[in-house]
Amino acid sequence: MSAVLNESGPDAGAVWHYGDPLREQRFLEAGQASADLSHRPVFTVAGPDRLTWLHAITSQAFENLAPGEPVTAFVLDPQGHVEHVFAGVDDGEAFWAYTEPGHLGPLLAWLRRMVFAARVEIAERSGTHGVAIAGGGVRVVPRADLDGLLGGRRAGTWAVEALRIAAGQPRIFLDTDARTIPNEIGVPDGDRLGAAVHLRKGCYRGQETVARVHTLGRPPRRLTLLHLDGSEERLPEVGADVLAGERVVGRMGTSAIHHELGPIGLALLKRGTPVDAPLTVAGIAASQEVVVDPDVGEHFRAQLR
Repeated sequence: MSAVLNESGPDAGAVWHYGDPLREQRFLEAGQASADLSHRPVFTVAGPDRLTWLHAITSQAFENLAPGEPVTAFVLDPQGHVEHVFAGVDDGEAFWAYTEPGHLGPLLAWLRRMVFAARVEIAERSGTHGVAIAGGGVRVVPRADLDGLLGGRRAGTWAVEALRIAAGQPRIFLDTDARTIPNEIGVPDGDRLGAAVHLRKGCYRGQETVARVHTLGRPPRRLTLLHLDGSEERLPEVGADVLAGERVVGRMGTSAIHHELGPIGLALLKRGTPVDAPLTVAGIAASQEVVVDPDVGEHFRAQLR
């Protein structure tokens, strides 16, 4: 396979594609290809108190987490802004987690400050373990086993990102900024807000903001899937202004060329931006596909009953 590497950004050095990125997407979407994400840092939380401790300090419900069940969790600041993110699975003895490149140090420093009397042990595992998409799911495995797990049919990060964007799944720190609250990027699903926030669990840092916005208000911004004009033959930069006419109405996140949808991207738009408003970003025309409804929340759902 002829591997082309990412030259910049958080995935710098990882394989961007193997020569046929659109075909790689189709195979990855069908669960017939694997992807090497071993550039993402790995850590473990072990000890008998690990699940109750993680339950108490993050946005996710960990108390009754079954071994092998994948979860994502946020650490919020006191105002409810997303400060850290990690995902992983528990194996019955330790929670194996991974986070975004360049963000492990601050995350582990914060977690270690929160240990107090809890019987937990936090350890970095990036040197011995790596992350991969294989068999249709994300796995953390020993680095010695990575090549065998990945097999002969592989997809690069272009394919991973294109499928993620098409699914409306934001990548924290790229599709979000320092002001992002979970309500802006997650769709309520029963007791959960998206994949990372549980709405019916006990108090944790930032929970008051999440609950208040969900119950009484509307988030100031909303995650949106943008369909970009492909005639420009370029994609906008992360952080670019999204315009409605001459007015700035949002912030551009990640973008990619999808094998069916063409050029697409995710953006955070002001809630009041009409969902049918034509937009431009970096001079590229764009139309909207709603990911987070402008009227999302319990206050709105109650009116429909």
